Amino acid sequence: MASHECTVEWSRAGARFVDQQYSRAHAWRFDGGAVVAASSSPHSVRVPLSDPAAVDPEEALVAAVSSCHMLWFLSLAAQRGVVVDSYRDAAQGRMGAFADGKRGIVEVLLRPEVRVAGDAPADGEIEALHHAAHERCDIAHSIRGDVRVQGSWRAVDAN
Repeated sequence: MASHECTVEWSRAGARFVDQQYSRAHAWRFDGGAVVAASSSPHSVRVPLSDPAAVDPEEALVAAVSSCHMLWFLSLAAQRGVVVDSYRDAAQGRMGAFADGKRGIVEVLLRPEVRVAGDAPADGEIEALHHAAHERCDIAHSIRGDVRVQGSWRAVDAN
């Protein structure tokens, strides 16, 4: 099986620590060289101890689910001859409590807007592609909360 790695780096940088007055800003470093500014969510830790401009773990989880779904959707659409011109997803994760009382992301709502070129797909074909993409997305299967898709699509004007 594949191994996926990321290095997470944080430094106290001389700040107080045991009184909880330290920055939660840190960096995610990926094997391809990408570095992402990360922090706790301002919903969890107040600014300036969190960095609202950085990606927080909850946002990253939602983005990972959305990205995985999109990548599978594009692959399956290409296999079936559906030419996708653009794909945009305003994904949203909702925090809450599970039945056992533990808190977490209890739902991820994907809202992809797909634009296709050429002939319009048959009725239900886009929905079937979303369903097939969801069935293949290992990230969606890895989380405890529900992952739902409420997508839309439209054809791109040829003119």
